[in-house]
Amino acid sequence: MRKFATAVVAAGLFFGGMGVAVASSTHDLVMRTPGVAFVGTYAWQPTTKVPSGLHVKGELRDENDNDGHNVYLRVKVEEYPWGDLKGVQRGDMKVDKVYTDGAVLKTKEVRMQVCLDRGSLRPDYCSRERLFSRK
Repeated sequence: MRKFATAVVAAGLFFGGMGVAVASSTHDLVMRTPGVAFVGTYAWQPTTKVPSGLHVKGELRDENDNDGHNVYLRVKVEEYPWGDLKGVQRGDMKVDKVYTDGAVLKTKEVRMQVCLDRGSLRPDYCSRERLFSRK
C-alpha cells in the first residue's frame, strides 16, 4: 500500500510539473494600430508535434466599427511571401492557427503585424512588424 501511495504522489508531481512547463511557454501577444488590434497568446510548438510552428491564439478586433474598413493579420513564415488572414468588418474574429514551414521539421522564424485595409487608393495602416524567433 505504501508503494502504491508513493507511486501516486510521484505521478501527480510529474504531471503537475508538465502542466507548469506547458503553461510557462505561452506568452501574451498584443499588437495594435489605429482601428485594429490583436489580443491573444503565442507559443512555439515543440519539434515533436506536427505541425511544429508558431501557435497563435486570440482575437482580431475591428476597433472602429463605423470607418468602413476591413482588418487583417499579415504573417510571413521563414522566407515565404506575406500571407493575410482577413478579419471581419465591424466585428471580432477568433484566431487559432499554427504558422509553419512545411518544407522543414522546425520552423525558426515568423514575422507578424496587424493592418487596417483602407482600400486601393490609400496605404494601409499597419502595426510595427514583430519578429518571433525560435531559440
